[in-house]
Amino acid sequence: MSQRKPASFTPYFTEQDADQVRAAFLAAGRAEGYRSVSELIEGAVLREVRRLQRKHNNGRKWVPVKAGALRPGRRTRQ
Repeated sequence: MSQRKPASFTPYFTEQDADQVRAAFLAAGRAEGYRSVSELIEGAVLREVRRLQRKHNNGRKWVPVKAGALRPGRRTRQ
């Protein structure tokens, strides 16, 4: 997990997905070494980022994108 947190994201989940994230943390999170739901989410996102890097960027890190460069807001998927 990241040691420093200079920037943050706020992921949005459907109510059903959020319920499952909390349930997964309560059922297995601590046994898997996660100290918080945020750590669980961070770990999952960073694993996916690394997968995308391997698949779409020859396994290399991308050039960083600074905060404010992305469109803010909630997803539109239902």
